[in-house]
Amino acid sequence: MSQSAPDGSEVNVLEVNFDGLVGPTHNYAGLALGNVASMTHGGLEANPREAALQGLGKMKALMEAGYAQGVLPPQQRPDLWALRQLGFTGSDAQVLARTAGEAPQLLRAVCSASSMWTANAATVTPSVDAPDGRVHFTAANLQSSFHRFLEPATTSRVLTAIFRDEARFAHHPVLPATPAFSDEGAANHTRLAGDHGEPGVHLFVYGRAASGAGAEEDVVSRRYPARQTLEASQAIARQHGLTESQRVFAQQHPEAIDAGVFHNDVISVGNGPVLLYHERAFLDEQATLDELRAKMATPLIPIRILEEAVSLEDAVASYLFNSQLLSNPDGSMTLVVPGECQERESVWRTIQDHLLAGHNPIAEVVVKDVKQSMRNGGGPACLRLRVVLSAAERASLSGRVLLTEALHGELTTWVERHYRDRLAPKDLADPQLAEESLVALDELTGILAIGAVYPFQRG
Repeated sequence: MSQSAPDGSEVNVLEVNFDGLVGPTHNYAGLALGNVASMTHGGLEANPREAALQGLGKMKALMEAGYAQGVLPPQQRPDLWALRQLGFTGSDAQVLARTAGEAPQLLRAVCSASSMWTANAATVTPSVDAPDGRVHFTAANLQSSFHRFLEPATTSRVLTAIFRDEARFAHHPVLPATPAFSDEGAANHTRLAGDHGEPGVHLFVYGRAASGAGAEEDVVSRRYPARQTLEASQAIARQHGLTESQRVFAQQHPEAIDAGVFHNDVISVGNGPVLLYHERAFLDEQATLDELRAKMATPLIPIRILEEAVSLEDAVASYLFNSQLLSNPDGSMTLVVPGECQERESVWRTIQDHLLAGHNPIAEVVVKDVKQSMRNGGGPACLRLRVVLSAAERASLSGRVLLTEALHGELTTWVERHYRDRLAPKDLADPQLAEESLVALDELTGILAIGAVYPFQRG
């Protein structure tokens, strides 16, 4: 995991997984059309405390296993300013009560804790691939759903607060929040390379082309909307200075989208030279593989899972492909899967017989319980934003966001002190919940030392 500095010295390069902390208003609202798990569990009672502790447990386990682990804060929720923009007036308590009575779906949206899935926070290009030698970020506009459209402004402030050094980090404007530039972040972006510190090729996967060019009209999703556009992916590649030889654009298979694969990271995952994918992941599978092989400096290692081994239904239910694929110092890889993979016989058999026993770098499978997140439609890979950083870039991070034993302990205590252990949809109108959330977030920014990133802290 290294690259050479201009003076010939070795620069240690690591992939840091920045996981999103689950927010205090974590609830099951069923807001995400096309996300089967979210729609299935809508209206059930959630446990915010358990959700946050499960996320922290995964982070701690990976840190203890030797992987670089970071933390990103949740959003300010409920977003009362959004409700005031929509015409609700009065005190905070009155705004909440009126929204609950007149538009309960809006109340659920402004209380969503969906920012926990930081794979949607942004798209990132490491410095080794950028023409100016800086790490590039574009926060996702998430315009396809109202509850997520509320996130980009705070996400941009958080990323800028942490990756503050302008000599090492570049932040680009969020793309225009229109259907033509619908952007869902790194959930539809995979970087493939021989090693994290080596130049890579960027695979951008889109569900539709807004202009009609680059996607066939008769092969588009019918049941659920395609969220990522080709135009958005192309714009991000331009922002980050990626050349033709560094990028591949591939259309997601419409049948996968209609089966509940709302993001590409629900049907494929890549790491280093390995691309683990379902045979229905890409509309033109062979052309995608051929172009990756032609542009990668290191031979591509594709791991193809047949539908007869794992159906689309089982892939979506288990989130096999929404697992974290992590590099080890000896060249092997570890696959971190959700507990639901053990509950599907075909999936668990495929893991044992095809992945662990196959001729590929995957040498270990680790099972993690993130059930609170899974019920809302987010697995291990949804919970993290991958940022490749050199030692100097890690040292220049602002705030206290790289996980340590001490920070994990403080965050655990913080969750146990501030989070409720049950939250039903009717509880979202409780003004006390809003107050509890603000108190918790104000304390959190102090723990993480990231400054005033929330609207209520900025007046």
